[in-house]
Amino acid sequence: MTTYRPSPRPTFDGPAAIPYASVIRHVWGDAEAGEVADWIYASTDRIHCLVFGLPVNGAFTHSPEFLTVFGADEWLHVLEGVMAIANPETGEVERIAAGGSVFFRKDTWHHAYACDSVPLKVVEFFAPPPSTGTSGAYARTRPYLEASRYADDALLGSLVPGAPRPRTLHPVREGDLVWRRDLGALVGLACSTEHLTAGVLEVQAGEVAAAHAHPGDEVLYVTDGVLHVRAWHGDATRVFELRRDDACYLPAGARHEYRNYGAATARAVFAVAPQYA
Repeated sequence: MTTYRPSPRPTFDGPAAIPYASVIRHVWGDAEAGEVADWIYASTDRIHCLVFGLPVNGAFTHSPEFLTVFGADEWLHVLEGVMAIANPETGEVERIAAGGSVFFRKDTWHHAYACDSVPLKVVEFFAPPPSTGTSGAYARTRPYLEASRYADDALLGSLVPGAPRPRTLHPVREGDLVWRRDLGALVGLACSTEHLTAGVLEVQAGEVAAAHAHPGDEVLYVTDGVLHVRAWHGDATRVFELRRDDACYLPAGARHEYRNYGAATARAVFAVAPQYA
């Protein structure tokens, strides 16, 4: 029997590049819950970021040792494959294709399945982070979910397309992003709460985003192109060249800018916790 142990929690003493090759590898789960490959990028006292992967037709559910109900806001962005994500307590199911995402708040049970006959790869941002007691320790305080369901039969006979309905899982597709150009580059916000603001960044060829800082910690993960990040922290200046699957960590208060020296658009997903501005 596999016993639950907290996952690694990589932290940094200032702005830092997090190359894919150096990311901490971890396996979450057991035979009952399913085993998930984790790449843990950062886990500070403000924000947690990882990428998880499932094989073709793979899944994770939960078990008495490995629970999936936490005390945090979570934003999951699908990098590759198609994810069916379910709340096994309510019966909600959402299908999220590559480029789409889903947001949910604390106390939301969740299971995930790799669909469409390809492996699944998802980047996950989580705040407040595990270091504050919101993950495994919190899950053990919640009533155990003995039975799971994957359909909401209460909608039968009353489902009207487009009509509002109660949700705990909130899909975010391209048309749902709230766009900003306050930095001189495109920022599309997917969600923003008192704990977590997350979204996508697009820096066109030759663009330089205005230098700025956040009152929260930021993790930025590159999905396309080559992105240069310059950060100032104390008396030091650091410059990072980030490619697909690389990330960087920017602590609260560190001024930074984004540059694209290439010929193609650079894209990234990011989250800031607890406050964006």
